Amino acid sequence: EEAKLQNGGFLPCPPGPGGGGGPAGTALEEPLRSCRLQSEAERRGGAPAALPPAPLGFTDVNLNSRNTYEVSRRRSAPEHLPHGGTAAPAPPQEPAERARRAGIAGAGSSFAEFFARNFFTKRTKELKPAVQSAPGWKLFGKVPPRENLPKDSKIIQQEYEARTGRMYKPPPPSARRKNIEFEPLSTTALILEDRPANLPAKSVEEALRHRQEYDEMVAEAKKREIKEAHKRKKIMRERFKQEENIASAMVIWVNEILPNWEGMRATRRVRELWWQGLPPSVRGKVWSLAVGNELNITPELYEIFLSRAKERWKSFSETSSENDVEDAGASVADREASLELIKLDISRTFPSLYIFQKGGPYHDLLHSVLGAYTCYRPDVGYVQGMSFIAAVLILNLEEADAFIAFANLLNKPCQLAFFRVDHSMMLKYFAAFEVFFEENLPKLFLHFKSYSLTPDIYLIDWIFTLYSKSLPLDLACRVWDVFCRDGEEFLFRTGLGILRLYEDILLQMDFIHIAQFLTKLPEDITSEKLFNCIAAIQMQNSNKKWAQVFASLMKDNKEGDKNHSPALKS
Repeated sequence: EEAKLQNGGFLPCPPGPGGGGGPAGTALEEPLRSCRLQSEAERRGGAPAALPPAPLGFTDVNLNSRNTYEVSRRRSAPEHLPHGGTAAPAPPQEPAERARRAGIAGAGSSFAEFFARNFFTKRTKELKPAVQSAPGWKLFGKVPPRENLPKDSKIIQQEYEARTGRMYKPPPPSARRKNIEFEPLSTTALILEDRPANLPAKSVEEALRHRQEYDEMVAEAKKREIKEAHKRKKIMRERFKQEENIASAMVIWVNEILPNWEGMRATRRVRELWWQGLPPSVRGKVWSLAVGNELNITPELYEIFLSRAKERWKSFSETSSENDVEDAGASVADREASLELIKLDISRTFPSLYIFQKGGPYHDLLHSVLGAYTCYRPDVGYVQGMSFIAAVLILNLEEADAFIAFANLLNKPCQLAFFRVDHSMMLKYFAAFEVFFEENLPKLFLHFKSYSLTPDIYLIDWIFTLYSKSLPLDLACRVWDVFCRDGEEFLFRTGLGILRLYEDILLQMDFIHIAQFLTKLPEDITSEKLFNCIAAIQMQNSNKKWAQVFASLMKDNKEGDKNHSPALKS
């Protein structure tokens, strides 16, 4: 412990070989020993002791430790501190005492400077004076320093005149725009501004030409604004006229037609009103009456199938058991797939409206109607596209009435053939469509034939959703109005009307672009243009109407099946 105390808290190193530490060890140890002995002597109150002979060996100074620095700090700091963390006030000292202590402090600071200089040196970067560089960038390296200061505009003008040999002649005061009444808000008005002073000024001819160009641009902008204003006024007038027609038609439907539905539904006046579109306030009622209820579904029956659907959802979500009783031959896996498909399809139904998605006001209602239908018709189940039909009905009818109309609508021959994926029946509908396609649009029909573009590529999506996915919602509702009046024939007539509306565009497209265009129709399609094209479509072929053409195709198919029957051949 005494040796440790004498060596500043470190054990002395053993002497090196030969009994000596070398001159380096002695030179390094000498300041340490002198400062330590002076401090010990002062602490005991005596005079500085004589230095004993230095032991041979090298002091163990750990460069990674703070001990050496701590020793020097303790010796230069006050010996005892109170618990408060601040040094106690020192007693008054004599001048000789203060001088003696200042000498010891100087020795301690020289000791700290020695170690900081020899062992804990840090290479500090020399601060270089900041060099102003020219604005800009350089890909590799720094931007070179600016050599020349920015030139004044007058100097640039003089250099330009000396280089080109032309003297600058400012335009007369009348041609210059001294009093600018407005701030240019776009690049259009900048053509009238003068060039900066460091560039050659405009000549009189150039300024006049720019003024003329600016006047032409302003005139074109005014014409465009007037044209757009007239267009907006026309749209507003048509909208007001349509609203007035709807209001007057609503009075007729409510007071005259609906009370005498069976006697007036087939009259010419009612059919003309029907073609113009049903008022939204009576649309659901007219749809319900037109579709009918051949299945005799009651609201109580809907509640029964809805409760079954809820039990099935609960059983699938809790247990996912495959031991449930099968309904009408439908496997549990198929029913589970239908339920999962309903959840997926609801989120993609009219996404722009944000009312059928999860958390929306009609999400649970749509889920209930589709789930109840899968329990009511397990042989059909759920097919993609049904959610759009059910959503349109929910927007216009109450929950139970929407389910009744939905079930009866899907029970129609055309919808049942498509949703049950009856390939033979679907082919008959496509063949009948092509008959009237060739009759009404022969040029486009040949163009489609040249690319082998069959109706199933674009018709399936239209028929599955009854155009509610392909057309804007208000236009799709008007198509539904006449569909409820005319039946399945109007669905294919609407398809021909769409092809007629875009015939010129489709004739310039190839197979891929035609398929893409018909899959996603333009959003700016208007009801007036579309229904004018639909009205131009004649659903007659050789004095045969749609029903007769379809019946003849069915008859030919049955005869063909008999002729190719293996039983008849045997």
